[in-house]
Amino acid sequence: MNATRPVACASPGGSITWPGINWASCERTVSRLQARIVKATKAGRHGKVKALQWLLTHSLSGKALAVRRVTENQGKRTPGVDGEIWKTPATKTRALLSLGRRGYQPQPLRRVYIPKSNGKLRPLGIPTMRDRAMQALHLLALDPVSETTADRHSYGFRKERAARDALQQCFIVLCRSGRPEWVLEADIKGCFDNISHNWMLRHVPMDKQMLRKWLKAGFVDKAQWFPSEAGTPQGGVASPALANLVLDGLERRLSSRFSRRTCGKRSKVCLIRYADDFVITGATKEVLEQAESEVEAFLAERGLMLSPEKTKITHVSDGFDFLGFNVRVYKGKLLITPSKDALAGAMRKTGGIIRENKAATQQILIDLLNPVIRGWAYYFRHVVAKRTFHKLDDYIWKALWRWAARRHLNKGGQWVKKRYFRTIGSRRWVFACENGKPDLLDGAKLVKLAYASDTKIRRHVKVKADANPYDPQWDKYFAARRTVDVAGPESGLWKA
Repeated sequence: MNATRPVACASPGGSITWPGINWASCERTVSRLQARIVKATKAGRHGKVKALQWLLTHSLSGKALAVRRVTENQGKRTPGVDGEIWKTPATKTRALLSLGRRGYQPQPLRRVYIPKSNGKLRPLGIPTMRDRAMQALHLLALDPVSETTADRHSYGFRKERAARDALQQCFIVLCRSGRPEWVLEADIKGCFDNISHNWMLRHVPMDKQMLRKWLKAGFVDKAQWFPSEAGTPQGGVASPALANLVLDGLERRLSSRFSRRTCGKRSKVCLIRYADDFVITGATKEVLEQAESEVEAFLAERGLMLSPEKTKITHVSDGFDFLGFNVRVYKGKLLITPSKDALAGAMRKTGGIIRENKAATQQILIDLLNPVIRGWAYYFRHVVAKRTFHKLDDYIWKALWRWAARRHLNKGGQWVKKRYFRTIGSRRWVFACENGKPDLLDGAKLVKLAYASDTKIRRHVKVKADANPYDPQWDKYFAARRTVDVAGPESGLWKA
């Protein structure tokens, strides 16, 4: 009679301890419920969706995955207003067992500010660990609905989608000879901070009581509590999904308004959205002025508005910036390249690392620079970026030469070169030092600076617009995409 009842996320002995959780079983249980939510959503069975969401948010498997997410992501060491973080297996086990709806009351957010690229500060709201875990738990039940009802060409903060898919959609729309000639560059003014709470409480398909508590929790700034009257805080686990749900439906509205039946001619209106950043293509400037009015009406219903300063209509021959890329039709050919601002940002970051580490060893400096260089190049490797990569490499080389020469003011250039630069293969100026990990190519024990220009340009195959990662019928499709991401499109494993 005293035996512990075995559960999906428990160890084989039946007791719930963090090290003994059967993660494969937890993931299977949650995936099955999410697949059923997708099926019920497609069938329009909203009562069934709510029942399945209740099952998932009350399951120990869902709670275990939610705690694992918030204790293994980048913010795991960032506390909320209570100063608490979950580091040990014991605290994680207690956290798992404490996640319950009854009596739950979220604490206010801890307000912090991070610098934006324009010099201003972006406010972030940091929930407590428990509130983050509760949001992650309910997101497991909300995300399948969001994915099923989402706009087809929305790519931001969605599973198995990324910025490169949005840029590839730009290429598909604008590369043909009968392309749209005009683009509306839209910017929503303070999207996360101004979303109407009333609209979300009426339309977001999740537990309304939980949603209301999160939205009305307020925030603490400089030891003073402030109420939250609108918006969903940047920094919350569920905030990106909520913002997507608010903006979903814009693509369908534009398609209905500018269909051939209503317009009488082809307007070439197409929406490409990444979170709250989006562009709209159109055949003429007049069509996009009408589309802008439709967007303004759509956003006004949700408490939002376009930024007059940043929203503009541009001809494709003049080009436009989107997600750090510049998209432009040059002499009849579409070119997508890293934007000037993106390159300048990479130069500022790498140059800042070099300037701030004047007294660091060569190996430490290389270890600091390599992740930045590789990450930046990896993001832009799917477009026409080779020339830009060489510009970044040239800038970094000049900064490193100044760094090395400054350390030895009484030495000549040849001595400095021999001390800090090596000849490897056909390259005579490789910033490298000994005592690193063995290099797999030449066997020398060297740690070398990464070159952005060594990154191969690889064409990206865009995700299918209707693909749903929570629907079992797409499992083979996504498995094939992951295989190609590792092997590369040149492997022949993928057909566009």
